[in-house]
Amino acid sequence: MLIEGFENAPVVAGEELLALPGFWAAYLMWLSQTEEYDPVPEWFGVDGADADAACDALGNEDHWPVFRIPFADGHTAMVLGRNFRDDPGTEYFITHPEWGRHGHLATVSGHQAGPGLSWRELHHIARTPDLNAPGIHAEYARLLLLLPALGDQELPEDAAAVLGGALTQAGVPAAPAPHLAEALLADHPLWEPAEWALPAASPLSGSQEPFLGILHCDGYMSPRCGTRLAQGITREQSNRLARALGTWPV
Repeated sequence: MLIEGFENAPVVAGEELLALPGFWAAYLMWLSQTEEYDPVPEWFGVDGADADAACDALGNEDHWPVFRIPFADGHTAMVLGRNFRDDPGTEYFITHPEWGRHGHLATVSGHQAGPGLSWRELHHIARTPDLNAPGIHAEYARLLLLLPALGDQELPEDAAAVLGGALTQAGVPAAPAPHLAEALLADHPLWEPAEWALPAASPLSGSQEPFLGILHCDGYMSPRCGTRLAQGITREQSNRLARALGTWPV
């Protein structure tokens, strides 16, 4: 069993799909489409046939690929291709063996929900692999896999350079990589960039202090808008998650 709650779904480990020549074109090309950019597979250093083959593998109704991204303290970010025939989509969530349910990050589908990650969290997860857990450990691949869940209006100045470096490591030619990075960080096709902030204690909370350290999102479509990232976890588990995400202590 790869994911609790999906025991009856045809879920398979998807890590080997990253070796397909057209994988990154198939996975990211939709995200790079803007008013100024109309992406083609050649931007990713592949041809249309490679991209189509990777699309078929990613959308296989009989084999739902899940990409595991293990990070600090036993946490794992997961990217699941939910390949229903009539309602395909991609789910982004965080798991931990001690939790009773997943922490929902984002959904890319006709019923989208997001954003699910700030740049600060995305970059930190990418750089902190748990090398003892199964899944994807290469920083560039971790960053690119979680990129569709991003939505942050306060990107650092070096965000495009960091993303461009990840793209070249993934095989994107050096010439188009900077322009492709800019397109991928431009307006998200499904949601607006959001503001992320740590919760503050309220004088109305009485003795119930908020769980600190986990960023909240002001995007109304986000699963993280005004709520905890993972429901039903203890304060100690929340603290551990905040440290693993690089947002607490500050």
